Amino acid sequence: MGARQSSWKQGLRYVNRNKYLYILLAPCVLYFLIFNYVPMYGILMAFKDFNFSKGILGSPWVGWDNFRYMFGLSDFYNVFWNSLYLSFLRLVFGFPFPILLALFLNEIRSLAYQRAAQTLIYLPHFISWVVIGGILVNFLSPTWGIVNMVLAKLGVEPIFFLADENYFRPIVVLSNIWKESGWGSIIYLATIAGINSELYEAASIDGANRRQKLWSITLPGIKSTIIVLFILRLGQMMGNGFEQIFVLQNPMNLGVSEVFETYAYRVGILGGRFSFGTTVGLFTSVIGLIFLLIGNKIAKLMKEDGIW
Repeated sequence: MGARQSSWKQGLRYVNRNKYLYILLAPCVLYFLIFNYVPMYGILMAFKDFNFSKGILGSPWVGWDNFRYMFGLSDFYNVFWNSLYLSFLRLVFGFPFPILLALFLNEIRSLAYQRAAQTLIYLPHFISWVVIGGILVNFLSPTWGIVNMVLAKLGVEPIFFLADENYFRPIVVLSNIWKESGWGSIIYLATIAGINSELYEAASIDGANRRQKLWSITLPGIKSTIIVLFILRLGQMMGNGFEQIFVLQNPMNLGVSEVFETYAYRVGILGGRFSFGTTVGLFTSVIGLIFLLIGNKIAKLMKEDGIW
């Protein structure tokens, strides 16, 4: 009993000593509590036949019926494949790009030029997908789009890019890289800045060139950050973002553009089947959790630091 009281006193003293740090942390904790943990109460809707007048607790319990219905839909498996395949393309082509961008920016010796380049590549992150979607529609238009004008000069027939299923996925992946890679490179740049500069000085004395420093110092220095972010990205394997897909989606490309986010919106929200929409969201979250656990386990087997 005495040891427990002593432990509590030590804990209170520690909190009191770092109280200002905890005050700074409080808004972040409140944000996650309000927007991430409190809404988890709504998961119950996946197991109920939700009725607005009865509320979540008052709605009748249906157990796994919503999941059986979901797995029995003919278009469910096409949506599942679209979501998984598009997310895989984002992972393969999109994940390495912020790393490369951070490495290139780190090699810029002119501080003024580096800051200007960083500002330009961060800027697209703050542009709404609605605006970017409008830009893409105008650039890729078969009648007045700049891309098709250039193709016409080369003797190529106009292409309706956003109505062709073969072009939809590349457009989504490339536009996402352009918008988010600069912002994603911030974490890697911060990690690179934390590498001991004496390592680079010692390497220079030993005659190492910039490429050798990159492979022997910079990349090993950010390896743990890359692994952690990769594992976290695996946890979002079934998530492709609603805004981008919804803006670029149309009836002509629906066969490849329908992913779980737009599917839940169309069937769950527009169709008024809120329990079904919650079921789809819960299913994608579970799949993401499975990928997260597998990625973390593989990292541990490879003797690397995971996320826990």
